[in-house]
Amino acid sequence: MSEAHTQPAPCHTERAVGGTTVVELHGEIDLLTASALAARLDTLTAGPCPDLVLDLRPVSFIDCSGLSLLCRTRNRVLARYGRLRLVAESPHFRRILRCTGLSGVFETYPCLSEALRHIPDGTSVPAMVAV
Repeated sequence: MSEAHTQPAPCHTERAVGGTTVVELHGEIDLLTASALAARLDTLTAGPCPDLVLDLRPVSFIDCSGLSLLCRTRNRVLARYGRLRLVAESPHFRRILRCTGLSGVFETYPCLSEALRHIPDGTSVPAMVAV
């Protein structure tokens, strides 16, 4: 018997809230799921001024390819003069961002309602992150 090894599709849901696209990610964001998810996030960030919120609260695991995907998505959004916010209440995830030097790179909020209502103070465009 041969086993078919297929790449699992990332589990996510999308919805529009006003002019913002909210993507809720579920499960693991790792080497196996990042490329399929990257294709979808590329589509969502292809136009001018994308406004994207990634809800990471249901994510159970993220590895370096998942972090790279978040940085890549952020760079695409900023290059198009858009905005990306992360929703993550997990102290573990916030520690990962801190340990990798990414804690000040992302707009991160503990709940979705806060991410949707928060308006940034400055109008300057943050620097790109090397991936």
